[in-house]
Amino acid sequence: MAALDCASALSDALLEHEFAPFFGTPCGILAPLYSRLEAAADLWTISREDNAVGVAAGAAMAGRSPVVLMQNSGLGQSVNALASLVVPYRIPMLLIISLRGIPPDFTTENIVMGRLTEPLLREAGIPTARLAEENLAAQTDWAGRLVVEDRRPAALLVPPALLGWQA
Repeated sequence: MAALDCASALSDALLEHEFAPFFGTPCGILAPLYSRLEAAADLWTISREDNAVGVAAGAAMAGRSPVVLMQNSGLGQSVNALASLVVPYRIPMLLIISLRGIPPDFTTENIVMGRLTEPLLREAGIPTARLAEENLAAQTDWAGRLVVEDRRPAALLVPPALLGWQA
């Protein structure tokens, strides 16, 4: 499946599970998904990831099933908002996090967060799934069950190549 097809399939699956609204910061890896969501949904660009988490928490308190899109470097920016608000109060939101610092992205400034992303989320108690082309539907169903039905946070991790990003 081509990168744009993956972005379309992911966008469609998110909307089928009634995820909305979408908040995030721009990211090269997530750019194809951003384009699809801008065309099909309510996507708000927010300048800081921790602010996006806060706004998403408000949407969740209003009964919505929000999505926050960010790079894993932005996850570092958001740790306190997640650890002191989202996790202890089980605020339902889906985090879609691009994985910088893993192959094929070997940029020095991203390698540490590439190693820390999954352990950090695991230790915070946020269930994660690393998206794979062959499992997009099942992984989006999993996220829908956790966030929309069980009303708790979860994260989908996006490897750089999935949506066509190249070094």
